[in-house]
Amino acid sequence: MSAGPGAGTPAPVRDGIPLGRIAGVPIYLAYSWFIIAAFIVVFFGPLVRRNFPYLGSGAYAVALGYALLLLVSVLVHELAHALTARGYRWPTAKIVLTLWGGHTQFGAVHSTPGRSLLVALAGPAANFVLAGAGWLVLAGAPLNPVATLLAEIFVWANLLVAIFNILPGLPLDGGRIVESAVWKATGSQDKGTVAAGYAGRIIAAALAAAVVIPPYLRGNAPDLQVILLTALVSGFLWMGAGASIQNARMRLRLPQITAAALMRPAVSVPSGSTVSSARELLAVPADPALVITAPTGQPWAIADTGALALVPDHLADLTPVDAAARTLAPGAYVPVAAAGSELVDYLAKLQGSEYAVIDRDGAVVGLLTQGIVLDAISARPARPRPPKS
Repeated sequence: MSAGPGAGTPAPVRDGIPLGRIAGVPIYLAYSWFIIAAFIVVFFGPLVRRNFPYLGSGAYAVALGYALLLLVSVLVHELAHALTARGYRWPTAKIVLTLWGGHTQFGAVHSTPGRSLLVALAGPAANFVLAGAGWLVLAGAPLNPVATLLAEIFVWANLLVAIFNILPGLPLDGGRIVESAVWKATGSQDKGTVAAGYAGRIIAAALAAAVVIPPYLRGNAPDLQVILLTALVSGFLWMGAGASIQNARMRLRLPQITAAALMRPAVSVPSGSTVSSARELLAVPADPALVITAPTGQPWAIADTGALALVPDHLADLTPVDAAARTLAPGAYVPVAAAGSELVDYLAKLQGSEYAVIDRDGAVVGLLTQGIVLDAISARPARPRPPKS
């Protein structure tokens, strides 16, 4: 499983243990991998010992060998993604091997439905090749019983990984089948991602039902270990599909997110202006914010209108509006025409949570807050406008 262009799969906060580079691609082993390695050793160790009692505690070393073979299979799977993507000149940032397998993180790319599909399916194809290679070893070379066991497990594990990953739903690689089909039909990758995410949720629910329901129909209770494992896998698929849907919906909303639509109207006064002149500007039905500009003409601070109202009338002509202001972060102003990803990227580079909005001539026309933009991206109900400040 891996991140294709636009899939929105987040990179881990800490990548883990660096394993070096292969074909120039950095490889990391996430700390979570040790959880699945421990599970394999604990679960398969006793089974190996039961079948090969003469191994003693060495049976657990054999189980660890299986975990390492599975790690190699996942690494080859991810390398297949990375090397196929390289053929299309996609920048590959890194490969991270994790609890649930791994993912390949790409940089910004310009893709097509066909290319996205080929890059995604290269991973399962590599696992089919590994399964075939393992079968050839079994068929053509005399092996001792332990080596035979590991080779058989290697074959079946790669077949399982390949078949599981081509199921047509995100976050599995086969989800690109649905995504690419809808993308081709609609011209929107994000619409394809939403469709593939829902297909992934159907697969997650079907997997859980296929494991749990049949035993009950036969009058038997399903094995507890099987239920727990199924719950983990189905839960992972459901959450991964949900993340894909959410991220794609956010990207679909971006074109409608504009500074002009989200800003609160604002007026401006030069620094050093009196409280009385500021009050005159605010005495309009539009209830604007008041932005104070520096001598250079750039937005400098926001007036606290509540504090302005507390200034006694006989002092209003003597008190500078600067005395009731909070400063903006350096450069915290955006063009009124900014929209979509351009607006979001621009705000991400600025400090603070409030931004003056300026027109083409540099005049202040509005005030934008980080919270309002985040609400619009996530489609949450617009939070109420804060009290006058």
